[in-house]
Amino acid sequence: DERRVVRRLCCCERTLSDEARLSEGGCRCYRAAMSATPAPGPAALASSLSLAQHLRRIYAWPRLRVAFIACSIWIVPFLFTWQTHTWILFARIYFIGFACVTAFGLLEAWPRRLPRWTARWALQVIAVTATVPIAVALGYQLTTLNLDVPWWRDRVRIEGAFTFTFLGMLNASWIAVAALLKHIKEEARQAALRFDLERSELERNALTARLNLLQGQVQPHFLFNTLANIRELVVKGSPQAPLVLDSLIAYLRAAVPRLNQPMASLGQELDLVKAYLEVMHMRMPDRLQFSVGAPSEARALHCPPMMLLTLVENAMRHGIDPTEDGGRIDVNVCVEGDHCVVSVTDTGRGMRVPSPVGEEQGLGTGLANLRERLAIAYAGEATLSVTHNEPRGVKATLRFPVDSPPPRALGVQPAAAGVGN
Repeated sequence: DERRVVRRLCCCERTLSDEARLSEGGCRCYRAAMSATPAPGPAALASSLSLAQHLRRIYAWPRLRVAFIACSIWIVPFLFTWQTHTWILFARIYFIGFACVTAFGLLEAWPRRLPRWTARWALQVIAVTATVPIAVALGYQLTTLNLDVPWWRDRVRIEGAFTFTFLGMLNASWIAVAALLKHIKEEARQAALRFDLERSELERNALTARLNLLQGQVQPHFLFNTLANIRELVVKGSPQAPLVLDSLIAYLRAAVPRLNQPMASLGQELDLVKAYLEVMHMRMPDRLQFSVGAPSEARALHCPPMMLLTLVENAMRHGIDPTEDGGRIDVNVCVEGDHCVVSVTDTGRGMRVPSPVGEEQGLGTGLANLRERLAIAYAGEATLSVTHNEPRGVKATLRFPVDSPPPRALGVQPAAAGVGN
């Protein structure tokens, strides 16, 4: 049993370490989810409030306004039959309303702990209902201090007290229930808003982690393919190998730092593509021709890093390299309305298996990775299509909105540098 427990702990430790290496953003999502706590209830909130804050919470203006309106409506029927001073009627009824508000507010936070079988809302309704006869008796007592006969021995005042008690208990209980329902509805709305906010934050963190992971996959894919080209020159003993290697070193010094940037401009991407094609042209001067064209207004647009280079590198490796006579790669950029259209056309080998859904044929790691990165960065508004080029080759067309927020809006954090991401 002890060995089995140790093995399970080791497996858990390896799993957690692998997940931490894959995505620090995912770990942040996990910690955020585990540290999320539900909103404090009224009793928990009361423990952190001062006396003045307690009083402001109990006698909040919305509660006093409801009590004032209810008491004013309650007074109207008694005005036509009232025989003594009118201020006494007002004083008694408003005193009852004030007492009910006090009881409702006190029982909202005290006692702080209740038995599991006791619902606080039920306790509040019972307390408000029980407060009415007490407030009626106290109101009558305070307004009849100058009389020789106690009010409870006067038949007229006893009948009035019973009428006030009956109507007060009936109305106060219903008003308390309505106030509780409104309070519960407001708390449910606030809880839903908090849940939506936390869910959107976790979803954003998950997208950030996924985008960082995809970004990290681009680096070894590109570096390994480029080093494979250098290896072929070295194996063949080509005299151009040192020149190509020097150009590659200079190129990588400029390109590798940009791999980890959360955003890039289209002009920077075009410069990288041009430098890459020049390196490849030095390797095969007779088999590769290329052109890179873009209007000046398109160079300032934002795009995910390594976007164009992935398309060009895919055309070079899967289109031009396998053919004996080589071919041509043309990179063109244009702005059509509120979208930017980038096309990478090669005259290489082309798609090996014709199919009605030819757009999905031959999508290697680089293009599949790029498709997913675009879906995350542009929320599904960017499209990537791969079709046959006439008379030979493949045409990759990338279309993305120019007014979309740059990838930085996703909260992407730079990934750790290195091939081992």
